Amino acid sequence: MKSFVGIKVALLALVVLGLFGLAVAQGGQEDKRSISVTGSGEAAAAPDRAHINAGVQTLAPTVSESAEENQAVVERIMKSLRDEGVDTADIQTADYSIWQEQQHDPRGTGESRIVGYRVNNTVRVTINDIDRLGKILAAVTNAGANTVQGISFSVKDSAALEARARAAAMADARSRAEALAELAGVKLGKVLSISMSSGGAFPRPMAGGFKEMAMSAAAPDISGGQLSVTVQVQLSYEIE
Repeated sequence: MKSFVGIKVALLALVVLGLFGLAVAQGGQEDKRSISVTGSGEAAAAPDRAHINAGVQTLAPTVSESAEENQAVVERIMKSLRDEGVDTADIQTADYSIWQEQQHDPRGTGESRIVGYRVNNTVRVTINDIDRLGKILAAVTNAGANTVQGISFSVKDSAALEARARAAAMADARSRAEALAELAGVKLGKVLSISMSSGGAFPRPMAGGFKEMAMSAAAPDISGGQLSVTVQVQLSYEIE
C-alpha cells in the first residue's frame, strides 16, 4: 500500500514539474521589442470632372398646367446639354416633385388657400470636359433652368491620387521610425504590422455663388481649385 501511495506521489510530482517547466518555457519567450509609428501623406490634383444639378421650378393654377410648362423647359434643357456634347448616359433625373402653393390669409385668420401648384424637375449632369463647365451652365440657364446647385468636382483616376498619398504616408512613417530608432540607439528590423486609413477627395473652396450662376446668361467663371486625398498608415517595426 505504501509503495502504491509513493508511486502516486511521484507521478503527481512529475506532472507538477512538467507544468511548471512548460510555464517557464512560455514565460521565457519575451514579446518582440518594436517601434510603432504613424505616417501621413497627402496628394493633390486639379479636378477633371464636374457634377451639377440643374432644373426648373414652375408654378401654375393646376397640376397639369404646371407639369406641361415644366416638361417643355426640361426638354429645352436636355437639348442644350446634348448640343454641348454631354452624353445622355451622363444625365440622370435627381428629383421630380409636385406640391401645393398656399397663401395664408393676410388678416391673420389662420386660414389659407391654394394659389397654384409647383413642379420641380432636376437633373444631375456629369461633365467630363471640365473646361466646358461654364458654357454648359450658360446653356442650361438660357434654355430655361432657374435652379443650379450642388456643383462638385472629382478626379477620374482617384486610385492614382490615393496611390501617391499612400506612398508619401509610408515614406513619412519610415522616416519617423528611423529617427526614433537612432535616438534609442537601436536598429529597425522587419515590419510586424501595417494598417491604413484614408480620406476622400476634398475640394478647395470655389469662387462664385450658386444663385449668381443660375441667374447669369453668360458663361460664369468657375474655379475648380484642387482636390486632395489624405492617407494615414500605422507601422510597427521589430527592433533588432
